[in-house]
Amino acid sequence: MFEVFADVLLPIVIIVALGYVFYRASAPDIQPLNRVSLYLLSPALIFSSLVEADIAGGEGLRVVGFMLILTAVMFVLSWVLGRTLRLSRESTAAMMLCTMFSNAGNYGLPVAFFAFGQQGFERAVLFFVTQGVLAQILGLYIAGSGHSDYKDGLKRLVQLPQIYAVAAALAARWAGPELFTSSQSVANDLFRGVSLLGDAAIPVLLVVLGMQLAQTRIDRADGVEISLAVGLRLLASIPISYGIAVLLGLDPLSTRLAVILGSMPTAVNVIILAIEFDIRPKLVSSIVIVSTALSLVTLTALLSAFGAG
Repeated sequence: MFEVFADVLLPIVIIVALGYVFYRASAPDIQPLNRVSLYLLSPALIFSSLVEADIAGGEGLRVVGFMLILTAVMFVLSWVLGRTLRLSRESTAAMMLCTMFSNAGNYGLPVAFFAFGQQGFERAVLFFVTQGVLAQILGLYIAGSGHSDYKDGLKRLVQLPQIYAVAAALAARWAGPELFTSSQSVANDLFRGVSLLGDAAIPVLLVVLGMQLAQTRIDRADGVEISLAVGLRLLASIPISYGIAVLLGLDPLSTRLAVILGSMPTAVNVIILAIEFDIRPKLVSSIVIVSTALSLVTLTALLSAFGAG
């Protein structure tokens, strides 16, 4: 098990730790680097990965279906939990944000790459993009429903460059990927430039993750809510993800990715929504940092079970 941790997670931990230490030492403005990652590196990564990905259309649709069903199941579970415990509207919305959306980007993509190579990484991009769309639509809806207006969800969605990167990649695949692989093609030269930009995405995403974690704090007064949310996100999600993957008939690689990406820690970006809409931001921040720390244990066990590394 330690070998799996060393092969897959240790490189990730090192880069995240460097981002954490860098922020704690100098407290730089994280926003410019985050915007570079959001508007340049991530779209380039998505485009180049989807163009080169060797994924059948049916399998891609099943991956999208998996993320839709998993998100819906986690929504129901967190809502029922909130009603059962008679949590406030804000606390229930915070629990939903933390259990529905996992860190399939900053954390999940590097894990998929180190664990399953380029093929696993290419499929992980599909999981990541699908959840990104859901997070923009449903995340804004849930955060807004905790207090006030949430009608700008669609407006923010169409501003996401990732959406257009997916559309461009689908158009490129329709035109024929060989257009971008021929050494005599100008399109190939352009593609190599985009691909080079995308190669920078993973280390930058990990550095940003470390810097974001350095900004979070744990509020021990919310111990019950933190424990329940972390339990849903890291533990209950494992059998749920596996069951959905089997139900949809995902192939072995996609099934392993579904379970791993489906049980990643809470997405760091939900903190932004929690702060924006005043949805228990201290609780959300606590769940993010606790689930991220404990995921080193749960992911190591899962990766060992799947023979990754």
